[in-house]
Amino acid sequence: MDAGLLAQYLVIAVAVLVSAGFVARRQFPAAVRRLRIALAVPMVRDGKPDWLRALGRRIAPPASLGDASCGGCDNCGPTPPRKHR
Repeated sequence: MDAGLLAQYLVIAVAVLVSAGFVARRQFPAAVRRLRIALAVPMVRDGKPDWLRALGRRIAPPASLGDASCGGCDNCGPTPPRKHR
């Protein structure tokens, strides 16, 4: 396989992965949050190397501050009405 063709395939693969990640974050935020938690929890446990714990903290989603009745979507309150132009 030619090196130029391999480079093209790698660029296309990276573009597809970035696009899929963007769509997943926009369309399925709860599933992405659960996946990030599932990946991060084993990494931050005691006894793990410092570099692995730091990586786990970077992967972990930010904590949502909501009361018990809140769904945790971080979009508190009603959305403002749209202005027609």
